[in-house]
Amino acid sequence: MQYRPLGRTGLQVSVIGLGTMTWGRQNTEAEGHAQMDLALDHGVSFWDTAEMYAIPPIAESYGRTEEIIGTWFKSRGKRDQVVLATKAVGAVNGGFPWIRGGTAKLDRANLTAAVDASLKRLQTDVIDLYQLHWPDRVTNRFGQRVYAHKPQHDGTPLAETLAVLGDLIRAGKIRHIGLSNESPWGVMTCLKLAETQGLPRIASVQNAYNLLNRTYEGGLAEIGLREDVGLLAYSPLGAGTLSGKYLGGAVPPGTRRAIDHRKSRYETPNADAATAAYLEVARRHGLSPTQMAIAFVARQPFVASALIGATNMEDLKSNIGALDVALGEEILKEIDAVHARLPDPCP
Repeated sequence: MQYRPLGRTGLQVSVIGLGTMTWGRQNTEAEGHAQMDLALDHGVSFWDTAEMYAIPPIAESYGRTEEIIGTWFKSRGKRDQVVLATKAVGAVNGGFPWIRGGTAKLDRANLTAAVDASLKRLQTDVIDLYQLHWPDRVTNRFGQRVYAHKPQHDGTPLAETLAVLGDLIRAGKIRHIGLSNESPWGVMTCLKLAETQGLPRIASVQNAYNLLNRTYEGGLAEIGLREDVGLLAYSPLGAGTLSGKYLGGAVPPGTRRAIDHRKSRYETPNADAATAAYLEVARRHGLSPTQMAIAFVARQPFVASALIGATNMEDLKSNIGALDVALGEEILKEIDAVHARLPDPCP
């Protein structure tokens, strides 16, 4: 395993990070524990979760993933070997009524309640990286292409949110902070507030990044490299799309698309064409398409950790093994040629 700095925190995170959102819906507690055992045995020591997990989100599975991680910590006694990240939901505007009565947002009352509940479920005294799952304001996220400027819907000011997080750091409940599903404006605003108002500095941003969605490269990559804000790249396989299992409208039983009531952001007009093209690149070079996709993400200099997930042990081993796959110059040229022809079909 390789390790990279997490911003300016002094922490090192494994370049392959363990995503956990299937535990509690697609995976049982025992299966989640087995995945954690395997991951740690292979040096995967950065784990990411969220209060709203398992996914797809329903009331019955809210917080369940954190609970499964907590019972693993209690039974294994290895909390000190893991860099643990979790997230608090942003403004829900009446959605997710099971999360703090459907009024969750990134203010003092909600963040304090969210942190305390996560600590209890995780059975730990401190969270290493506490992230804002999405902003309180209207932004482009989860597949939205066109920005709609609606300042009248702005929620908790970023300065207020950062001040609360600073208090939680001083209280010893969290160590460092990060953003998720955030825009260049949001990242730079948080950095400016940290510099000018003495508020805590963000260490990372967790956004989608994969062969079907390289929009991070357009603005955030430069910010990350110049400002030491690492990308925690989620969905390096495009929610399983880059395996090819959904080509032609297929929805295999037990997959996320089979159980998710929401339309996937990876069901777009050019998704199949781009996926098939990347599969052909992998075939020509004798590579596993999933390992090629993860290796592409992990090799980027602005990526701190590529967050993998799997519902079975065979896929988990293969995904971890992607770090051993070297992508040569010819493969990278072919990948870029597909990207030039079919750019970002699934933002």
